[in-house]
Amino acid sequence: MALDALTLDLISMALSEDIGPGDVTSALIPADSQGQAHLVAKEPLVLAGTEAFVEVFAQVDDASEVEFTASEGEEITEGQSFANIAGLTRSILSSERVALNILQHMCGIATHARRCAEAVKPHAAKVVDTRKTLPGLRALEKYAVRVGGGHNHRFGLFDGVLIKDNHIAAMGSITEAINAARKAAHHLLKIECEVTSIREFNEAREAGADVILLDNMTLSELEIAVTQNHSRALLEASGNVTLERLPDIAATGVDLISMGSLTHSVKAADISLRWK
Repeated sequence: MALDALTLDLISMALSEDIGPGDVTSALIPADSQGQAHLVAKEPLVLAGTEAFVEVFAQVDDASEVEFTASEGEEITEGQSFANIAGLTRSILSSERVALNILQHMCGIATHARRCAEAVKPHAAKVVDTRKTLPGLRALEKYAVRVGGGHNHRFGLFDGVLIKDNHIAAMGSITEAINAARKAAHHLLKIECEVTSIREFNEAREAGADVILLDNMTLSELEIAVTQNHSRALLEASGNVTLERLPDIAATGVDLISMGSLTHSVKAADISLRWK
């Protein structure tokens, strides 16, 4: 991925936070000391975030050399060495923690997304992420979801209308909210509406929602919605979605299954930087 300005600034801020006025421990090492290290997976994982990892080292010392021997999206086995780092010892050690924090987080997301994508096969449903991301890390996290085989929902509040319960309460009804959105939105902007019952689903469908989010519905309710929809709108299942429940949800025939856990509570992959 091409790192955007926000991500470059985020890496810079992370380094400033960690190094501050100087790495007082690495300063004990002679300034001209050269070193080599490599990355080792301590568990199976899907690789994601190599460009961000390299950028951390480049911002600390652009003379550092980082070479990955595996590609983005590749499955790495436990014990596998998949990257080599060379350069000034001080620079490598000062870069290590921030670089690993980002890489481990992104690999954790990609690994979980891969398992989720595989869980919905052979059904047509796509597993999608949400806006439940860490501040500043959304571009990296959503990229990691794609690397793992998942799909992205809207990126932010600006690229899709999603009418939720509080919008409906403020507008007075589902129909009023959808009608207002239809008048305000341009013809390329999708309008999605969240519903919590079959009655609300039918109201949203009749009002012309492009996508209907079926929130915390039972499997039988999801099946009813699919049957009554007649392919008029895209149907998205959401709420209390776990890896274990994915096959059953996908089997109902919904088009999308959104999971906040793809990003907001994923476990970081276990990776070590080891000195050669």
